[in-house]
Amino acid sequence: MLGSRPFVARALQVRQLPWPGSRSHQFYSTTASRGLRSRRWQRSAFGAALTVGACGYTVYNYDTAYLVAASVYRSSVAANVTCQVAWDYYRNFPELPAEGSVSEDERRAIQDQRSKVHVRAAEKVKRALMKNGGVYIKLGQHISAMQYVLPMEWCQTMQALQDRNTASSLDEIGQVIALDTGKTVDELFSVFDAEPIGVASLAQVHRAVLRETGEEVAVKVQHPMVRTYSDIDIATVSVMFEFIHSVFPDFKFMWLSAEMKGSLPRELDFCNDKINAEQVQWNFAQHADIPLTVPRMIQATERVLIMEYVNGRRCDDLAYLRQHNIDPSQVSREIGRVFAEMTYVQGFLHCDPHPGNLFVRPRAQGSASHGYNFDLVLLDHGLYRQLPSQFRYEYAEMWYALMRGDQAQIKHWSRKLSGTDLYQLFSVILTGHNWSTIETKSLGSTSAAEFNLDALTQQQPDLFQNITEVLASVPPVLLLVLKTNDLLRMVDQRLFADQPPAVQHHAQLRTWLRISHYCLIAIRDARAAEISHRPAAVPLARVYRLVLNRLGFWFSDTALSVYKALLVVQDMFVRWQALFRRSTIA
Repeated sequence: MLGSRPFVARALQVRQLPWPGSRSHQFYSTTASRGLRSRRWQRSAFGAALTVGACGYTVYNYDTAYLVAASVYRSSVAANVTCQVAWDYYRNFPELPAEGSVSEDERRAIQDQRSKVHVRAAEKVKRALMKNGGVYIKLGQHISAMQYVLPMEWCQTMQALQDRNTASSLDEIGQVIALDTGKTVDELFSVFDAEPIGVASLAQVHRAVLRETGEEVAVKVQHPMVRTYSDIDIATVSVMFEFIHSVFPDFKFMWLSAEMKGSLPRELDFCNDKINAEQVQWNFAQHADIPLTVPRMIQATERVLIMEYVNGRRCDDLAYLRQHNIDPSQVSREIGRVFAEMTYVQGFLHCDPHPGNLFVRPRAQGSASHGYNFDLVLLDHGLYRQLPSQFRYEYAEMWYALMRGDQAQIKHWSRKLSGTDLYQLFSVILTGHNWSTIETKSLGSTSAAEFNLDALTQQQPDLFQNITEVLASVPPVLLLVLKTNDLLRMVDQRLFADQPPAVQHHAQLRTWLRISHYCLIAIRDARAAEISHRPAAVPLARVYRLVLNRLGFWFSDTALSVYKALLVVQDMFVRWQALFRRSTIA
C-alpha cells in the first residue's frame, strides 16, 4: 500500500539523529546550529526587505494603498454581518407549522421567535450599513421601501436609514467643490453655511449665496469617497447576495444588487439631476392646476449641483402643516396626481419619492393659479425611469382589472407584466391588499381589508419563495415602479396618521379612484392610437370607433367623479362628528 504512494512512505519514516554526547553528534549539532542561524538571518533579511518595500510602496502610493485597505475593511464588515445573519437564521429561525398542527400558544411562541430573529438580524445589518455608509445606506433605504415584500421588522428597522446619514466635513466638501468647479468655496459664494441642511447617503446640501448675483441657493455636494468605493461596494453586495442564495436557495434578491448597479452611476452624476429636473419642469408646464415646484437648476458638474433655494418642510411634518393651515388630504391628493401623471400619461417617473424628497412650501391662498395655499417641492432628481408606452398601457389595464375584480383580465395582464402565473400574489404586491379583497371586487369599497403579511405567511408557508420568484421575473422597470408605489403608500399613511379611521379609509379609496381615472386616460389614449393607425375601409368607421372610445371613457370617469364627491361629503360628516364629540367631552 505504502509502496504505491512513496511520498507518504517518506513522510512516515523516522529520521535517525546521532546519539547525544557522541563526536558525530557534536559535529552534527555545530553544523545544524550554523545552518539554522544562516536560515534565520536569511528569513530576517527577507522579512526586513519585504517590510521596507511595503512601507516604501505605501508611502509612494499612499492613495492606492489606503483605498485597498479601506476596501478590504468595508468588504470584511459586509462579509462578517452576512455570515452572522445567515448563521442566525440557519440555527434559530423555526419553520412555521401548518394551520391546526399545533396549539395557538405554540404557534404564537414560534411567531415570536421568528420575529426576534428578524429584528436581531435587521439590527445587525443596519449597524453594518451605517458603519460602511454610502452605497450601503442606499441599500438599506431600498429595503425599507419593500414593505409588502419583506418582513415588517426589516422594513421598520431600515426606515431609520432614511434620515441617519453621516455628514462629510467642511474641508472635504470644499475640496470636492474646488476639484469639480475649478473655484474655491470663497470664490463661488459670499455666504456658505457650514452646517448642512440635509444629509443623504450619497450627498449633502448646504445653503449658500452666490457671490456674482447675490442669489440664495442650495448646493448639493457628493460625499468625497462615495464614487471611489461605489464599484467595490456594489461588487461586494452582489457577492453577499450570491452567498446568501447559496445557503438559502429561496433567496432570489440578486435583482436588487443588479438594480443598484444600473441606477447608481446615474445618481452619482449630478448632471443627470439637472437634465431630469428640467424635463419634469417642461412636462408639468401645461398643468397650472397642479401645485408642483421643481427648483431651478443653475449649474451642475458630476459631483456638485447648484440650484435655487426653496424654503419648506417635509410633506409628512403634520405640525408644520397645521401651523400653516395646510390640509394634509389636499397634500396627499396632489402628490397622488403628480405621480399618476408621471406613471400613466408622461412616462417619466421619479422613483424615489420618500418624504425627504417631497417638501411643502406655504404660500398665500389664491396667490397662484392652482388656488392652493401650498406648493409641492420635488427634490433629488437623480433616479428616474422612462416608462415605455406599451408598459404604461399594460400596467393601466392591470390596475383597471384589479379595480373591477375581473379575475380573467387580472390573470391575463399579470402574465404580461410579471412573466409568471402567480397572478394572485402579484396582485397583492401591487395593491397592498389581500387577494380576498380583490376577488370580491372590494378594492374600491368600504369593506376593503388591509394586507397582512404575517397572516398571509401563515396561510402560505412558501410565500417568501413565491414573492422572490415574482420579483426575479418582472422587468427591471416594474421593480422601480413597485418601489415607488410602496413609498407613496408610506407617505399617505403618515399624512393621515392623526385622522379618524373612517377618514383614513376614505383617503385610501380616493387613491384607488385617482388611479382608476389615470388608468382610463392611459387606456383611452392607447386605444385611440391603435384605432388611428389601423386601416379602415370606410373613413367614417374610424371616426365612429374614436367617438365610442371617448364616450366609454367619459361615462366611466363620470361615475368615478360622482363616487369621489360622495366620499367628500362623507368625510365632512365624519369630521363634524369627531368635532362634536370633542366639544361634548370638553
